[in-house]
Amino acid sequence: MTTSEQQHQPPTRALDSVTGISRKGLESGTVGVFGAVIIGLSVCAPAYTLTSAIGPAAQEVGWQTPAIFLAGFIPMLLVALGYRALNAKMPDSGTSFTWATRAFGPWVGWMAGWGLIAATVLVLSNLAGIAVDFLFETLDIALSGGGDIAALSGNVWINILTCLVFMSIATFISYRGMTSTKIFQYITVFFQVAVLIWFILAMFFFAEPNPDTGVRNAMELSWFNPLEISSFSAFSAGLAVSIFVYWGWDTVLTLGEETRPSKGRLSTEGKAAMILVVIILVMYVGTAAATLVWAGVGDGPHGLANTSIAENVFAAIAHPVMGPFAILLTLGILLSAFSSINTTAISPARTLLAMSHYGAIPKSIKKIHPKYKSPYVALLLSSVVASVFYAIMRFISEDVLWDTITALGMMVCFYYGVTALSSAWYFRKTAHKEGQGALWMRVILPGLGGIFLIITFVQTTIDYLDPAAGSGSNIGGIGLVGLIGTTLILLGVVLMLIYSKKAPAFFRGETLKRGDDSQEFVSFDDGIKG
Repeated sequence: MTTSEQQHQPPTRALDSVTGISRKGLESGTVGVFGAVIIGLSVCAPAYTLTSAIGPAAQEVGWQTPAIFLAGFIPMLLVALGYRALNAKMPDSGTSFTWATRAFGPWVGWMAGWGLIAATVLVLSNLAGIAVDFLFETLDIALSGGGDIAALSGNVWINILTCLVFMSIATFISYRGMTSTKIFQYITVFFQVAVLIWFILAMFFFAEPNPDTGVRNAMELSWFNPLEISSFSAFSAGLAVSIFVYWGWDTVLTLGEETRPSKGRLSTEGKAAMILVVIILVMYVGTAAATLVWAGVGDGPHGLANTSIAENVFAAIAHPVMGPFAILLTLGILLSAFSSINTTAISPARTLLAMSHYGAIPKSIKKIHPKYKSPYVALLLSSVVASVFYAIMRFISEDVLWDTITALGMMVCFYYGVTALSSAWYFRKTAHKEGQGALWMRVILPGLGGIFLIITFVQTTIDYLDPAAGSGSNIGGIGLVGLIGTTLILLGVVLMLIYSKKAPAFFRGETLKRGDDSQEFVSFDDGIKG
């Protein structure tokens, strides 16, 4: 091992014998800061995310859509501090699962891992649905179909079959390992970001005004003020959507065993995560403001209060804003969704890998491909489950994309909240030894973020059980969004209890041990010197 590699991994070397944390066969040194940022942008998929989220967010908070995106950034920033601290101490592909297990024990850790996997299944199904919609939209524009080709996405069987094709192609690319994934993402990320910037500038300055109103709205400071939101329920519902838009930045931290060594105190993946969070904040708030300037919150054909366009806003306003160049936006969103299917699968595959590696789920899932060094069994499993879930949702939901987005927000609040609290609890006895800065960055701020997200999770779960929540889809008078969220949590509990009887070693704390930083405290500087 080179000197730089030793400097990159001192805490892990110091902790292995105490914690049980160990490597899992992934190929190291394949991803740098720039590559990790690109992969993170691909997972966040700004073009896809914004067309999916702006409508549901505006339905909840109206003109304060930029404000709710700002509000959603605050807990994300606090959570990011906790992620950074935990990753610096215990870089592991299991992230939330591994860290929550170390802080709170195997039962909480298992549920944190399950929360991440469930959230990713939801978003993979949503990504595939968006990709299908924009594939037919792009073909319609290119072939002058007059709407006939675009309407094919509404055919359930065509929709599902096309979705399965997208999932298969994206899974194959991920199957071939990080190098193949990284090259593919460079192309798609640069294209979608460039087109999205063009779209934003057009809405602000160049496009003809919204034909519904004939005017372009003047931007106001109140749009950025969360205190203008009418109620806490509206705030919580909007926040759950807002948190969804930031979801995915943590994927770069699952690459901790595959990144190149860092020369500074912050790891390669830690640097990438911080850069990524800032980029997406600026892009999301700017796009939300630009969309309000052009579309407003009316209920006309292009207004954000129009429920018929809520789950896919850009598809409705692309042509009025960009004219003949609308095909570039639809193609950008198509590539955004498709490439994000590819990279989003990274996170659950590596979480499943870690859970299997430590004996929390069947050992057969932890297999690494001998040539491509990818966790191919875990990858295939997550892709198959996401495909089946999407197919089922297509039949039971009136607006599957809208409902999966809102349910995703619930799951993200759950496992992000648990992870942030893990940082506060794990470092509670040692952070003060390195000064007030460490105490705030590792304990106080992540703790506040975690508490806030858990409260939001509880509030939105209650609200989404209302049959009018989300798209209004319900089963037996219970809101489909709330039903999805609670069913996924309960399913996780049932699976955990079943497996704890079958393979109890992990649940007895034998394979990954509960503890805190005081039991193996080594400061960063001491680790380097050692």
